[in-house]
Amino acid sequence: MRLPDAGFRRYIVVAGRRNVGKSSFMNALVGQNVSIVSEYAGTTTDPVYKSMELYPVGPVTLVDTPGLDDVGELGRLRVEKARRVFYRADCGILVTDSEPTPYEDDVVNLFKEMEIPFVVVVNKIDVLGEKAEELKGLYESRYEAKVLLVSALQKKGFDDIGKTISEILPGDEEIPYLGDLIDGGDLVILVVPIDLGAPKGRLIMPQVHAIREALDREAIALVVKERELRYVMENIGMKPKLVITDSQVVMKVASDVPEDVELTTFSIVESRYRGDLAYFVESVRKIEELEDGDTVVIMEGCTHRPLTEDIGRVKIPRWLVNHTGAQLNFKVIAGKDFPDLEEIEDAKLIIHCGGCVLNRAAMMRRVRMAKRLGIPMTNYGVTISYLHGVLDRAIRPFREEVKV
Repeated sequence: MRLPDAGFRRYIVVAGRRNVGKSSFMNALVGQNVSIVSEYAGTTTDPVYKSMELYPVGPVTLVDTPGLDDVGELGRLRVEKARRVFYRADCGILVTDSEPTPYEDDVVNLFKEMEIPFVVVVNKIDVLGEKAEELKGLYESRYEAKVLLVSALQKKGFDDIGKTISEILPGDEEIPYLGDLIDGGDLVILVVPIDLGAPKGRLIMPQVHAIREALDREAIALVVKERELRYVMENIGMKPKLVITDSQVVMKVASDVPEDVELTTFSIVESRYRGDLAYFVESVRKIEELEDGDTVVIMEGCTHRPLTEDIGRVKIPRWLVNHTGAQLNFKVIAGKDFPDLEEIEDAKLIIHCGGCVLNRAAMMRRVRMAKRLGIPMTNYGVTISYLHGVLDRAIRPFREEVKV
């Protein structure tokens, strides 16, 4: 089950050579013996996960990885498993106790290739003595990274770790919801179908969000069903500044809304607010490259009981097959804080839901993982508009961001 704060939780990978004290470092940071420590190299054989509060970062999950210099066939498999953890990392900690070797270079190159911000921790300063400062300068100049000096054994040097990590973590870019599209006095029409997929007695979160945003901007929010839209357009006596519709009726709505009125969908607005709209639009065009046997992952941020005509499990797969003419394999991943790499690495395309139960940090973590794996990722609203031939119009309000 997804924890309430899972969207805010950051994943921090602890990496380095065998026997540099990664496990001791992690135990000292956490304040518990979560990783086995011994004098023998290679004690940690699988990634060890520990969730904690790290001030001032907040909730984090630390991942203690096996040494990336493990040897032998079994060691190679351990290293591969450790590297897989990097795909989900928000930031990294490289632990070392000596001068840089090719193994440190390898870890840093991996961090940089995946655009993972990192810090270097020189451990065992109780043993290194004055050489610790020399190593600090060496690592700073070699990797252009922040370097901290600690003694995991004596639990010294840990006071600034949280602050340093908070400084390098990617911040959540402030993305407006509708505020840059509407002004006071503007008319915003929200098209809300009431069908089997609509929750009884209430609206879904994106619809409520749009209404509140319009009211906060002193705009006029008018909510109608798709069957009443044309009547409203002909009789309201006021030109709408923007029409936002549910994706599943976007074709009908597009035919009822004049071309000189901006039109988009709730899902596209959500994908811009929580994710990477330009990347989603770029990725959706990969649909044209799908072939027989390709795997398409349908990913959802929440768990719900599928309906007979479920949008993710039934409608989108049907539309995709009809559009491509290919026999595709569909895999549904729903309700997880974070997908396992093994579940998505064979995918040719990921189609995510609007992500209304996720915050931007959680959605962007999924986007970054897809990019690192080289897997195109789009979302429901962009996909539906594309398959129905109205995507260019639906993203027109965001033309500068998407380069329409």
